[in-house]
Amino acid sequence: MSPYWNEARDMGDEEKNESRAEIGKLAVWSVTSAKPGNGVEMLRDDNLETYWQSDGGQPHLVNIQFQKKVRLKELEVYADFKQDESYTPNKISIRAGNSFHDLREIKVVDLEEPVGWVTFSLLPENSAKEYIRAYFVQLAVLSNHQNGRDTHIRQIKIYGPRQDLARAMGHPLQFTTTEFSMFSCVR
Repeated sequence: MSPYWNEARDMGDEEKNESRAEIGKLAVWSVTSAKPGNGVEMLRDDNLETYWQSDGGQPHLVNIQFQKKVRLKELEVYADFKQDESYTPNKISIRAGNSFHDLREIKVVDLEEPVGWVTFSLLPENSAKEYIRAYFVQLAVLSNHQNGRDTHIRQIKIYGPRQDLARAMGHPLQFTTTEFSMFSCVR
């Protein structure tokens, strides 16, 4: 692997991160079931060694509920087939809506032995939109590899589009140079 390829990939990751913001801290997270010591808090602890483990029949649900309607762009899941084997999700459904009662399925995804972060766009296919708006997002694990019963998910992150602060404060123009930006507001 050439060093140039790594640099190009890293620059792509930076551009991707500039266009989105992680908004999971604004939500209340819940799951349908959990083994003792492997609860919902493990999904958000930023530790890839810990995991949420379901306990019960499928589908296993992760609910992400926001206090207000938010702009949503992507959902990322960290799964590790090498460590978790039959506990690794195989088929996932992603749903969004205003509440638990009006969820609409955005997409169903088949995972082939995932190791690492898997990113799911929350936008409809061939959509010109930059985001969807919802109060509630649900990730449903429909099946696991090797017909496993319980699920391990190590981390989940949810992203919205990064908001341009100047435009949010009422400035219609966006300056790209430091010289112009310095004089963009009256003090």
